[in-house]
Amino acid sequence: MQRNDDYLQRRVHLAPLTDEELKDHFWELAKQLVEPLVELADTHTSPSVERSVLLRMGFSSMEAKEIVQHCEEQGLLGKGAGHAVWRLAALEKIDYREAGLQLGKGQGWEKLAQFWAKGGA
Repeated sequence: MQRNDDYLQRRVHLAPLTDEELKDHFWELAKQLVEPLVELADTHTSPSVERSVLLRMGFSSMEAKEIVQHCEEQGLLGKGAGHAVWRLAALEKIDYREAGLQLGKGQGWEKLAQFWAKGGA
């Protein structure tokens, strides 16, 4: 059985490229492919996803629930609850567990809001 293949026709525009140019072309196409996925991940999350992240960071279900609830109330869920915990720990120079417990009690959110309002990442 003969296979009808148009490979030689489709590769004409790639034939003159060097190995380095082919590699660059590949990575450019890969970037175009994943950009929408990265954008979607950056702009879409949910409380359940954020609780899951916190559980994997070692917080209990109840602790995670409180942190995420406060994160939602502050309008910072899009930043990520785990990111909020990590960022507060870095700003306060404390252990991330302590930072998470503070956030769960409603403390530290103003510091995070100020940090992100100033363009912090």
